[in-house]
Amino acid sequence: MSAKVLRAIDGLNLPEDYRALLRPGEAETDFRGNVHHLPRFFYEIGSWQEAHEIRLAPHFTLAELMLVDCREARLLLSQFPHYVACATVLLARFLEDFRREVDAPVFISANGGYRSPAHQIGGARSIHAWGTAANIYRVGDIFLNDAKSIEKYGSIAASLSPAVFVRPFGLKQGQTDDHLHIDLGFVGLTPRECSEAR
Repeated sequence: MSAKVLRAIDGLNLPEDYRALLRPGEAETDFRGNVHHLPRFFYEIGSWQEAHEIRLAPHFTLAELMLVDCREARLLLSQFPHYVACATVLLARFLEDFRREVDAPVFISANGGYRSPAHQIGGARSIHAWGTAANIYRVGDIFLNDAKSIEKYGSIAASLSPAVFVRPFGLKQGQTDDHLHIDLGFVGLTPRECSEAR
């Protein structure tokens, strides 16, 4: 873990324009009809340099889990400060275990980690809005873009914890054919210095 201190903030205290996009603590219905509350607590990141300096696990910086692509809906969320769901630290710990198991570097696609609820793909219904999902496109020198590679590394990821979900290979909704999707579920994390009282 980085020696740099992560600054946790209550999303309910953010300015209105951020709250409208991040929707802290709001209820959202997933693709199966289950209701979950969006993350309320975030780490505030001041710059890309800071994101690169914050090491969440020995082989993963915060920058790798918050890369922004052109589908991040609003200019506001493409600038700094960035607000990243606190549960991202749990994802980094799992990815470190996965990296150790495969004994190779693990590469995450742009917006393959945390995405805001305003992101144009999946939006608030996507588990990426919780900061607990990763889209891995490469392990070592192997690109994960066929059934054999996705099933092989998906099996390894799933073996590490009963909490891990791995999307199967395929072209239908809920499947993947060009990356390995793993997630830890709709996990929320309240930092010790934060209060859940409203």
